[in-house]
Amino acid sequence: MAEIHPTATVYPGTVLGEGVKVLENAVVGKQPTLSPRSTAKREPLPPAMLGEGTIVSTGAIVFAGTTIGARVILGDQSCIRERVVVGDDVVVGRGSLVENDTTIGALTKIQAEAYITAYSTLEDNVFIAPCVVTTNDNWMGRTEARFGQIKGPTIRRGARIGGGAILCPGIEIGAEAFVGAGAVVTKDVPPRALVVGNPARVLREVPESELLDR
Repeated sequence: MAEIHPTATVYPGTVLGEGVKVLENAVVGKQPTLSPRSTAKREPLPPAMLGEGTIVSTGAIVFAGTTIGARVILGDQSCIRERVVVGDDVVVGRGSLVENDTTIGALTKIQAEAYITAYSTLEDNVFIAPCVVTTNDNWMGRTEARFGQIKGPTIRRGARIGGGAILCPGIEIGAEAFVGAGAVVTKDVPPRALVVGNPARVLREVPESELLDR
């Protein structure tokens, strides 16, 4: 049985798994309100679905059309937009925003105040440090060329992104790669590479002792 705080709002049709907790002033199943110029899809959205044991913390928002796995923690004032798929055992930190049409793999950790742009892919066991910014539009809304070409980064299994790093549109961060704090990543990062700086450059390989499958 789910536990819903009296001040929370859960929209009709929302599916809550066993043991889900929706805490003070949280909102689950919200329909989006789109600008006429938005590039987001506009078809009717199915209900939000939350897996067993998931916690929607104080003031967090989960939009309709999103599927959240089991044992996920959505931190205070975090926001998960429509058509997002979140795997099991994911943590989304306080104040972080995950935009529409994004996929987040199991065991991924997104720390406080991170921004995960629309049309991004994060595979399993990804680590996103606080205040990371991802982007998806090289034209920044100025030309028709952007339509159909908007794409966030793809962050492969086990990659780690340091605090305050910026990832440019459409790039790929390879499996087990490490992006240093404050780096500006303008091109693909090879698997297991450690990159730093602006623009980010390869410094060395991630040591064997830090690999997931060591």
